[in-house]
Amino acid sequence: MCELYAQEPQTSYDSTKRSIRIQGVVTSISLENKIWQILERIAADEKVTVPEFISTLYQEVIERHGSVKNLASMLRVTCLTYALNSKPLG
Repeated sequence: MCELYAQEPQTSYDSTKRSIRIQGVVTSISLENKIWQILERIAADEKVTVPEFISTLYQEVIERHGSVKNLASMLRVTCLTYALNSKPLG
């Protein structure tokens, strides 16, 4: 029943912390490796680096909603939205 999910390597859900600069401030973000992989794919599709994508997304969310309450959660939902609206990640 859950073969598709159970076969995922455990390293996919190990977390990795990365530091990026957003609006001139360095911040650390801890996300699962699979989330980082999807962010890399999104950034490549947009022809920017992952930090550039995250910084742009952050700014656009602030412009629309006034703040970002939880950056890591926003990035996870971004990846889910991407996955649900694109070709299989493979």
